[in-house]
Parts: sequence; structure tokens; C-alpha cells
Amino acid sequence: MSKVHVIHENDAWVEPLRAAFDAVGTPYEEWFLDTGLLDLTRPPPEGVFYNRMSASSHTRGHIYAPEYAGAVIEMLERHGRSLVNGRRALQLELSKVAQYQALALHGIPTPATIAVVGRENIPDAAAKLGYPVILKHNRAGKGLGVQLVRSAAGLEEALAALAVTADPEAHPRDGIWLVQRYVEAPEPFITRAEFVGGRFLYAVRVDTSEGFRLCPADACEGEIGEVCPAVAPAQKFRILDGFTHPLLHRMEAFLLANGVGVGAIEFITDRTGATFAYDVNTNTNYNAEAERAAGRRGAQTGMGAIAAHLTALLRREGRAAA
Repeated sequence: MSKVHVIHENDAWVEPLRAAFDAVGTPYEEWFLDTGLLDLTRPPPEGVFYNRMSASSHTRGHIYAPEYAGAVIEMLERHGRSLVNGRRALQLELSKVAQYQALALHGIPTPATIAVVGRENIPDAAAKLGYPVILKHNRAGKGLGVQLVRSAAGLEEALAALAVTADPEAHPRDGIWLVQRYVEAPEPFITRAEFVGGRFLYAVRVDTSEGFRLCPADACEGEIGEVCPAVAPAQKFRILDGFTHPLLHRMEAFLLANGVGVGAIEFITDRTGATFAYDVNTNTNYNAEAERAAGRRGAQTGMGAIAAHLTALLRREGRAAA
């Protein structure tokens, strides 16, 4: 029997999707990609494949999971399988440089950014942009490595700490640092626009007053330094009813052009009213409490909408095969 196949490396993040599939009776199977065998001599099974591989997999000990997922995706695309978030989506998940270049092609502004290889080159990049700056990883996930640096002295202190830390998560997985001009909002929040099936679903206002690590997943509870929805202020994640923005149509076009069927785009608006997108998530999570507070149920929720979208693709594939 044809089914939905979910590619991932984090059980906790998939639990709400399992419940959503069960609610609509959709047959599914999980492909947990950490280590294993990939037989290139045999075709993959029939069905619809949904890739939700994460850039932060290495923080859970799944060092080569994205590379494994990339190999699987190559095989799926070769055999013409129905795939949500394929090769290009994975590339965007793993590289903010790739994100910013692709966003620019669709007229979506991003903060002034310099990519740096070699920690010793970071001061030159910061001096060129001017303080304050944001220091972040090119490949991260969960907001890893994000630091606000307000001065050359502050940067010197941050780099000295990085030079002696034994924490591997303090350094970018791919060796590429990003030095980014700090965009100051009039109020401490960012907006996260969620898209399913390439279409806008809803927007979330995210309180940034306590930091930059903004994963909305309930499963983030307990991670050191994480802004956790379970213990954050009541308005930490708030769904915005009737949200509109001039860039939403460009964002939908960007996602369509890059084969991102399910994803989120985070953006910030500065004191002059200018908006800058700074992160694209092709492995998006949702805050269930915020959805409940907004009165969202079933296919109006993030995971419910994903389950409905994948179920429709599965039924369409079944009709085509009949």
C-alpha cells in the first residue's frame, strides 16, 4: 500500500505529526536517517516523501544525517518519487548564505551580511559593517551561535571565549561564520511566517526580549540556553489573526521557485518600517499552545495542515496510478 514517508532525525519533533496523521487516517512510515544502508541498486518504495531533515542534527549526535538525507533525496528524485522539500530545500536548510542569495533573487531584503572563513577574519568583517553586529553560524539550527556584539571590545571578548571553549556547538558545523548588521526593532519581537503547500498559513509574533534562540517546538524544553515555549512568558509565541504583509506574495514565490513545500521565514522590521528576512526554515516546528490560544484546530494547525497536504498528494498519486 502506498503511504507517506517522513524523513527525519528527531523523534520528538515528529510526535505532533504522528498524531495529525492518525487523526485523518493517513498511512505513513518514518525514515529515521542517522546511520544505515542505502541500496542504490533497488528503487525506493512508492508513495509521497516528506523531508524534514534539520541543520541542527549534529547537536543530537547525528553528525552525517543531512548528508545521508541528501543521498536518499538523490535516489528519490532519480526515480521520480513525489517529494516535498527536496534537494534545493535541504541545501537552503543547511546554508544561510544560500538562503540570502535566493531571497535576494525574489526581492526580499536581508540584513547586510559578510560570510567569514577563519575566526581571525571576523574583526575585519565587523569593522566593515560597523557595530553593533550579530555573529552567527552559516549552518546552525535552533539559533546556535547567535551573539549580539556591540563594540570591538565586546567582539574581542567573544572571540577569546570561543578560542578556549571545548563546546563543539560553539563553532559553525561547516566552518563558515556570518557577521551581520544588527537590525533593531522598535519592540523586541520578530515575525515568523508559516507556509504549507507553498501557501501562507499564519504568522507568529515571537518575543525576543530573552534571547535569540527561538525554536517554537514544545520539545525544546530543557535545552540549555533555549527560549522554551513551555516556560516562556504567555505571549512568547502569539499567532497574529488576519496578518498581512507586502512581502508575503514574494515569499510564496520564493518557496515555489526553490521547491520548499513546507517551511517558515523569519523576518524583522526596523524603526523605519523596513523589513528584513534573516532565516528560512525548511524543517519547521509549531507551538501547540499558541495554536490552541488562537483557536486553531485540525488542518488550521501547522502539523494538521502538513498532514492534510501530504494526504492530498498521496490521494492524487493514487488516482494517477489507477
